[in-house]
Amino acid sequence: QVQLVESGGGLVQAGGSLRLSCAASGRTFSTMGWFRQAPGKEREFIAAISWSGGSTYYADFVKGRFTISRSNVKNTVYLQMNSLKPEDTAVYYCAAASGLRLGRTDRDYDYWGQGTQVTVSS
Repeated sequence: QVQLVESGGGLVQAGGSLRLSCAASGRTFSTMGWFRQAPGKEREFIAAISWSGGSTYYADFVKGRFTISRSNVKNTVYLQMNSLKPEDTAVYYCAAASGLRLGRTDRDYDYWGQGTQVTVSS
């Protein structure tokens, strides 16, 4: 049974940092990604990473602030978030795909975690 379990969310002040983790179980995945959904908004893509970690892709709004990485030994993907802003407040979701493409839409991913709340206070 495949499971993705996120952790590391919480409350942080603007300008602060958080590191999200997503532990996968049941199998390994070629591509892993992070998305987020703010209240009243559609879920949006944040970042994706290839199996080797050698290829990454970021949404424009997080470039230079967020970094995606993975440990295949631990079957875990991470999202380091720095310089957080109140507009980063959202539920953050981990996603996994069997394909090699660094997808940027929901339909590119086969499995999803339950989400972890990130709240950035001003």
